[in-house]
Amino acid sequence: MNKDKIFKLAKGFRGRAKNCIRIARERVEKALQYSYRDRRNKKRDMRSLWIERINAGTRLHGVNYGNFMHGLMKENIQLNRKVLSELSMHEPYSFKALVDISRNAFPGNKIPKKDGSSIVA
Repeated sequence: MNKDKIFKLAKGFRGRAKNCIRIARERVEKALQYSYRDRRNKKRDMRSLWIERINAGTRLHGVNYGNFMHGLMKENIQLNRKVLSELSMHEPYSFKALVDISRNAFPGNKIPKKDGSSIVA
């Protein structure tokens, strides 16, 4: 890359990393490596976040994440984790309907009793 491109990419860096070509070139190269890596890590992080949100939503209704997803799979409900997490946060009644469908499809899902123990549906 030529000097102008390097300095354009190094805009906003601190110290000599923004105005000495040799240091700027190293910093820009490393920054590009980080951005390449983190574009992939972002996908992983988002999936983890969606799973945590779904798990929190399902546990309110006495079902854990794995059993919930298994029940949906048995019923052939093909909603991805992003959509399910949005439903669990913004559409609690719709999400509860999905939990109920999942609970009926998979007998491992338990219904919580008042005293804290649980019975099989």
